Amino acid sequence: MPDGQQPLWDFHGGLHIDDHKAESAASPIRKIRLPERLQLPLQQHIGRSAEPMVKVGDRVLKGQLIARASDYVSANLHAPSSGTVSQIAELPIAHPSGLPAPCIVIETDGEDRWAEMPEPIADYREADPADLRERLRWAGIVGLGGAVFPTSVKTNTTGRTVDTLIINAAECEPYITCDDRLMREQPGDVIDGALILQHIVAAGRVLIGIEDNKPEAIAALQQEITQHQLDHFQLRVVPTKYPSGGEKQLIYLLTGIEVPSGGLPLDVGILCQNVATAATVADAVLHGRPLVTRIVTLTGRGVATPGNLRVPIGTPVAALVDEAGGYTAEAARLIMGGPMMGFALPDDGLPVTKGSNCFIVGGRDEIPDPQPASACIRCGECVRVCPAQLLPQQLYWYARARDFDKTQDQHLFDCIECGCCAYVCPAHIPLVHYYRFAKTEIWASERERQKSDHARRRHEFREARKRRLEEERKACLRKKKEALDKKGSAGNDPKKAEIAAAMKRVAAKKAAQQKEQERES
Repeated sequence: MPDGQQPLWDFHGGLHIDDHKAESAASPIRKIRLPERLQLPLQQHIGRSAEPMVKVGDRVLKGQLIARASDYVSANLHAPSSGTVSQIAELPIAHPSGLPAPCIVIETDGEDRWAEMPEPIADYREADPADLRERLRWAGIVGLGGAVFPTSVKTNTTGRTVDTLIINAAECEPYITCDDRLMREQPGDVIDGALILQHIVAAGRVLIGIEDNKPEAIAALQQEITQHQLDHFQLRVVPTKYPSGGEKQLIYLLTGIEVPSGGLPLDVGILCQNVATAATVADAVLHGRPLVTRIVTLTGRGVATPGNLRVPIGTPVAALVDEAGGYTAEAARLIMGGPMMGFALPDDGLPVTKGSNCFIVGGRDEIPDPQPASACIRCGECVRVCPAQLLPQQLYWYARARDFDKTQDQHLFDCIECGCCAYVCPAHIPLVHYYRFAKTEIWASERERQKSDHARRRHEFREARKRRLEEERKACLRKKKEALDKKGSAGNDPKKAEIAAAMKRVAAKKAAQQKEQERES
């Protein structure tokens, strides 16, 4: 443990489970052979989907912008290699819903030729933070720890004070080692990225939180910090415990500060970023390269040579398996993500996305199929292990009954879906599935309410506009009438006077003629 380390705190609950990291962390990162076909979903981030900027038949170069962010909370998408756009359509993707999504397909040409990239920002310390955020936005960088929130948006702390930047190096979920290998092999990129992020958010200090089961990564990062005399950086080694990498859990571990329920780390002056995100930030700012590749852990007894691969975004999972020597006889299940928070994939033709950090090819006994659920026995084990200090069994009952108001009363959205509750449940209830269902239903209801409110506001605005125009028309007519009446009452209109005099003369002449006729008769 580094000298001078401050005290650590401990969050409620959590699990001590076999990490299964040695299988994939032992060998260096390998660069995968360029696949013939890359499938790129237009939504690989939280927020609105990107909008295509290419059409079928277009030639593209590596790093070329092929889909642009369609909203503030959105992310650009770049070509991971040179080739030809062969398809833009809804295709299957790696997602728990199993639903297809709009994708751009590139048939690679094998040349891997780069497009012209923007100039590096070498002296980033003199750069305006807004310009650096714009570079991150251009590069399409999102959180690579799993959250996939656009980094340019997360680092926009205008009007907020950031006291502490936390670099999340915990990588707490079993099997996943891509961040571990990154820190061992590219510690300088991680530290450079952390320095850039610190400059963008104007944080006074930087804390790097890492679990104690990564001694090589700890040594590599500490050497960089010492070599560059970064006194405002502190490497904090925390005990291995799942889910220490949860954002709120890591904040409490390192600082003793609790993020309020329903709040954000920014509310307490803290911003968190993943180590892989930091390294990608350095690549975008110091080298002018967008996010087109990522490191992926491929592991499990079902694959011949577990390890970590540097993979172009859009690569089919099958190409990773081929690179790792193919399937073994034990291969039974394919999981995207870790065993706690990941989900099963139906086949290996689905593409790697920006948020894909791990694929597990599980053996038959390694990751068994879920067992049938039985009735809750109210044992309270789920409460004991919940790191968010929730009441999982009550959330389950309310979600199952579709009583979504009460699920929110029980702080449903503080649930980080870590899976601790389901892991210890003796009734084998898939608790997290119920929480995800409730969240999805609440979000859908909120979207419908917003759409309804928007339609109501449009109708009210239209009716108000019609009433205003009618009132304006009536007011104009009243003014004209009042003006005419005023002129008439004043009696000083020459034309009216002439007309009245002429009418009198005509009337007098007619009267005289009538008298004359009466005398003659």
